[in-house]
Amino acid sequence: MNKLLLTTAMAALISTGAVAQSTVVTTTTGTGHAAAVQIEPEYRTKIRTYVTERKVRPVETREKIVVGQPVPREVEREAVPADWGPSLTKYRYVYSGERVMLVDPSTRTVVQEID
Repeated sequence: MNKLLLTTAMAALISTGAVAQSTVVTTTTGTGHAAAVQIEPEYRTKIRTYVTERKVRPVETREKIVVGQPVPREVEREAVPADWGPSLTKYRYVYSGERVMLVDPSTRTVVQEID
C-alpha cells in the first residue's frame, strides 16, 4: 500500500514538473477573465527583440497603461506575431513607454507587461 502511495506521489510530482516547463501559463479568475500570463525569459527576450528590430513606434497616451486596466479606446492594438508562441496569438499588444503590454482583445484589459 505504501509503495502505491509513493508511486502515485512521484507520478504527480513528475507531471507537475512537466507542466511548469511550459512556455506560457494563463491563470483565470472565476469570471473567466485572464488574471495573469506568465512568459518564460527566452520568449520575453524574443518579444523585446521583435519590437526593437522592427522599430515599433510606441503609442502615446495621457494616462499610463497598466496591468489590470483597460487600454483606452483610441489606442490601436497590434496582432501578436505567431513566433511569440501559439499561446499568445489570442492576445493583442501595445508598445508604450519601453514596455510591451499584452491585451485581452475582448475586454481591452492589459494582462501582462513585458519590460
